[in-house]
Amino acid sequence: MKSKEKYLPLLLFSCVALGIVIGGMINFPARTISKQSARKAKIERLIDFINDEYVDKVNSDSIVDLTVNSILANLDPHSVYIPPSEQSSEAEIMKGDFVGIGVNFYIYNDSVAVVKSLENGPAAKAGILAGDRILYTDKSKLFGRKLPTDSLYNKLKGEEGSTVDLTIYRKSTNKKLKITVEREVVPIKSVDAYLMLNKTVGYIKINRFAENTYDEFHEGLELLKKQGMTTLVIDLRDNGGGYLEKAVQIADDLLKDKELIVFTKNRKGKIEKTYATDEGIFETGKVYVLIDENSASASEILSGAIQDNDRGIIVGRRSFGKGLVQREMDFDDGSAVRLTTSRYYTPSGRSIQKPYIKGDGEAYEQDFEKRFESGELYAKDKIKVADSLKFKTKKGRTVYGGGGIVPDIFVPLEVKKGEESLAYILNSGVVGHFVFEQLDKNRNSFRGWNFQQFLAKMKSDNSYILKFESYLKDAGLEMKLDNNKALVQKYITAEFARQLFGESHYYQIILKDDTMLKAVLK
Repeated sequence: MKSKEKYLPLLLFSCVALGIVIGGMINFPARTISKQSARKAKIERLIDFINDEYVDKVNSDSIVDLTVNSILANLDPHSVYIPPSEQSSEAEIMKGDFVGIGVNFYIYNDSVAVVKSLENGPAAKAGILAGDRILYTDKSKLFGRKLPTDSLYNKLKGEEGSTVDLTIYRKSTNKKLKITVEREVVPIKSVDAYLMLNKTVGYIKINRFAENTYDEFHEGLELLKKQGMTTLVIDLRDNGGGYLEKAVQIADDLLKDKELIVFTKNRKGKIEKTYATDEGIFETGKVYVLIDENSASASEILSGAIQDNDRGIIVGRRSFGKGLVQREMDFDDGSAVRLTTSRYYTPSGRSIQKPYIKGDGEAYEQDFEKRFESGELYAKDKIKVADSLKFKTKKGRTVYGGGGIVPDIFVPLEVKKGEESLAYILNSGVVGHFVFEQLDKNRNSFRGWNFQQFLAKMKSDNSYILKFESYLKDAGLEMKLDNNKALVQKYITAEFARQLFGESHYYQIILKDDTMLKAVLK
């Protein structure tokens, strides 16, 4: 593996780490900022002095941002400042919906290319198809301008019921079209799928814990029960967290009355405990929870509650290790600060927060690199646990604190050792972009196929592996895929299925021969 590949997992994990700051209790009323403190006045005077007297012109807003970031950087890795451009999009994601036209798009050759119109969304109703290029929104030109993604989103969003006139280029027919779309509330699903794996085993995939997560989970749980489910698999892989109380609500559906779910402790030593109620709708069936090194925060709260109460089995690899709870303070300019205000503990009393040094975010991120180097992604006995952080579950099993949830059943990475980069590439947006470009070359050749014809075609065509290898090379990621052909083919086939047939077909393929599910179904 070349040197740049060696550090790709760390880069990818760093991106994940940034996403994980969403985790924790972050919904609370905004507060106004008092100017009475002398320390605050000192900072204000300094900024005014620079703004008025500095030899060169400066952007005072950027100075404020730097000041806030500098202060937070000396606290902990999860106390962060979110600028206005990021805060608005994150707020929508956590809210679970937005007002817009309902398309997934991809900037391809300086054009806004529609990957997919969301099912039953406003764009789909108006007739916008996958592969269409959006050239103009009203009279605003979108192509050839290298507009930032947030600017593009703002042009497609608007007030509910408002309309936008789109100029579309349809490559499949080589025609320009004028299409008017009425903006609607578009849901952002946090539960990707719920389905039966066999006659008795149900599966629910949760990608984050947002405002609508419990409602989506509850709906899926009730449907699976009606279909005969007696064993539930909850997939929390790559789930970086979200609202703590949503994880608590899900745990309440699975735990019996008065069983402890989680407790928090602030710097004053105040402890707040949260218990299950008698309203759970799946308190007796078998439960398995799938986790990996990207499962964090609220994912770990749910996993810890299930493990410590001996309610189910945790399957996978050691989770991220985020046991800090944030509260959010909003500013008038649309930015926000997320400040760590307490630590949370699993029912047995363990904190799963991995160690950190205040002010040293780089060392905190290097924990991921250490996991690769230690070999713990391939062998459970390589996971370092501290005997001093030993705790007991309800039935007396030994569990450990101090850095993530250690699974009861360990499942290694599927890719060969030394090729870990590939595992994270396959779960990133890279495969989706590759598949879109392959479809875009001749989308008409895929029309008219049913799902079984598609599967037969993909099974007999291995050319996409070589094409994907070449695609990665062009992107500066030179790696051989020979050792992982079956895995790569599965992910490519699944992504084709998603873009051609929909999300449920993606999961039909991606879950087939899944190593963690195999461990469950044994």
